Amino acid sequence: MSLIECRQLTKKYTRGDNEIIPLDELDLSIEAGAFLALMGPSGSGKTTLLNLIAGIDRPTAGELRVEGTDIARLSRSKLARWRSTHIGYIFQLYHLVPVLTAYENVELPLLIQPISRKERHARVAQALELAGIADRHDHYPRQLSGGQEQRVAIARSLVTDPPILLADEPTGDLDRASSKAILELLLRLNTELGKTLIIVTHDPTTTHYAKETLHLEKGRLVSEAPPALAAEVKSAGDGRGERDA
Repeated sequence: MSLIECRQLTKKYTRGDNEIIPLDELDLSIEAGAFLALMGPSGSGKTTLLNLIAGIDRPTAGELRVEGTDIARLSRSKLARWRSTHIGYIFQLYHLVPVLTAYENVELPLLIQPISRKERHARVAQALELAGIADRHDHYPRQLSGGQEQRVAIARSLVTDPPILLADEPTGDLDRASSKAILELLLRLNTELGKTLIIVTHDPTTTHYAKETLHLEKGRLVSEAPPALAAEVKSAGDGRGERDA
């Protein structure tokens, strides 16, 4: 059985009088150890799929199994516990708490787990080291560059040692040099630690690091990027943000 199995996965919601269908009967299997890039135009369902796999949102119909567990059927409390040990989520805009240091931001996911202070410290130190940001452990987000903030966010996603890392546009707010450094870090986490990595991206550089690239359009998988998407991806690659590493 694949690590992640989506069968007829559908997500619908209403906006005014309109029915929006971000995902439309999607079938997808993702093996353990995959490094998958999800590409597609805005509104194609990429982030929706990521949020469903993370258990942040629930599908309208279909089946979603992660390691054999149908997470859509878990209660809210069981889902929260499941997510805390199975999923690490990396956001484009980092979502660091500004009044906490890098160390304290990384420590946050461990505070709800029944482990000792000594073990928390060991895990945080290891995660910061893996992310290459240990020397900034006592810095606040305002004292860090964009690339450094993203490294802290990656360390936070690693600290519970989840088997799956989900990243939503992790290089979208960074310059080229910083993007390259972050992608190389994610590749090491995949190849050296065996993390299953799923990235939503408009950055064409990501495809050089990913083992597989899939394209979504109107909530469905398409075999290859359509011309309009290819032009959008090229434009995104030429015009990314300018925050340094």
